[in-house]
Amino acid sequence: MAIRKRRAGELVIEQTRDLPRVREMLARAGMITDGIEWPAACYIFAYVGDEAVGVIGVESKIDAALIRSLYVNESARRRGIGGALIAAARKAAHTRGARHLYLFSTDAGGFFRRHGFTTVAVADVIAAIPGVPQVEYYRARPAELAREVAYHLDISGDGLIER
Repeated sequence: MAIRKRRAGELVIEQTRDLPRVREMLARAGMITDGIEWPAACYIFAYVGDEAVGVIGVESKIDAALIRSLYVNESARRRGIGGALIAAARKAAHTRGARHLYLFSTDAGGFFRRHGFTTVAVADVIAAIPGVPQVEYYRARPAELAREVAYHLDISGDGLIER
């Protein structure tokens, strides 16, 4: 397998199956790592040069997907890396058949709204994508779920060519 060479200072976004590295980055950020090994999940790293500076996960099911665990190292923030990861997650979700993209967040709502997400009822997300690991994690922990805010983005038009 050929590995793409990364140049110093260049931002590269690429899918990964390096789950130990995903787990380490999420744990360091204090984020949930339960369920990351779910076979249908997709994880994407952002690299600047050879350094992994961000990660995002996508858990998809039928026609909906959940973004989980978007994280960018503090030293790399405000450089468009989070936006690039969201764009990659949208593409990954869309290519897996998702028409709707959801997420939970407690403190990054402004960021997600700037990327087109709208607030929805938490129950809507639970109903839209039952069985994906992060949804089941929260369903088993109602007190934690009660603190979350849910967001939605319609990606059904992604990839369409308008004439």
